[in-house]
Amino acid sequence: MQVEKLRDIVIKALEDMKAKDIVVIDVKGRSNVTDIMVIASGTSAQHVKSLAETVAFTAKEAGETPLGSEGVSEGEWALIDLNCVVVHVMLPKVRDFYQLERLWNLDISAVEVAAETN
Repeated sequence: MQVEKLRDIVIKALEDMKAKDIVVIDVKGRSNVTDIMVIASGTSAQHVKSLAETVAFTAKEAGETPLGSEGVSEGEWALIDLNCVVVHVMLPKVRDFYQLERLWNLDISAVEVAAETN
């Protein structure tokens, strides 16, 4: 599946499930693990779990079986590995602590805000 198509499927699934502060980071050429990172916040541990499960299910329905997942049962930070797209769903306090966007030393122009949700 094309990277852009999978990215769009992931974003749509997150938006449909009311994820907060969705950000897409293109790490092509900067990471040998993935091409795209999608970061989103959930409002509670249960919301994080539901978001991660929905992303995995939706990707699988579209023909992209997840390579793995981490942290889904705990619900503070879940990771879904879709090979060319890696999805991080976190509680806001966890996201603030790890600051993945900052970790990649991104210029504001390099970060694409996928959705403005309140």
